[in-house]
Amino acid sequence: MKLELCICLIFSMKVLSSAFVFGRNRAESLKREILELSKKVDRGISADPQDKEEMLNKFEQLEKLNPTRAPLNSPLVNGDWSLDYTTSDSILGKGGFPRVGPIIQMIDTKSSRAENSEVVNYFGLKVPRKVTAVLTPVNKQFTNVQFERFSIGPIGFDAPDSFKGSLDVTYLDEDFRLTRGDKGNIFVLT
Repeated sequence: MKLELCICLIFSMKVLSSAFVFGRNRAESLKREILELSKKVDRGISADPQDKEEMLNKFEQLEKLNPTRAPLNSPLVNGDWSLDYTTSDSILGKGGFPRVGPIIQMIDTKSSRAENSEVVNYFGLKVPRKVTAVLTPVNKQFTNVQFERFSIGPIGFDAPDSFKGSLDVTYLDEDFRLTRGDKGNIFVLT
């Protein structure tokens, strides 16, 4: 009986260990695939419906492998994150002035603050833009966002109270974050 129990425990540990390694390897593979597709479609600017469907499929698979159960309570979420992909036309600048260089999102859950910054090309003139926001966590993964102040170059102005949103952090590890926005958009950040 004791021998059978030991064999069963050893087998169970090997199965769990294999599952953990498989999940970790699968996550790394999905992250690589997501980043390759992100580059191919230029952050989402040139994504066609098939590309968007492929990205959403990979996004959803990676969400299921989230190693961080309370992302907003984790120190991993804090810091500067570079936007690699989104379905948000407004953030991509579709139909408007093109974004030049990285789009950065800074998160600081200790101060409940966030900041998005980018450089926009206005008729050949590169102008920095940013928006600051207050985060109000609803739970360990989901936060409301109240935009506070916009800056375009040296000019700043307060955001209207109606400029609100939310972020649902659905995957977080040391170098990768997946987020869903309140308008149904998805975001891949590294």
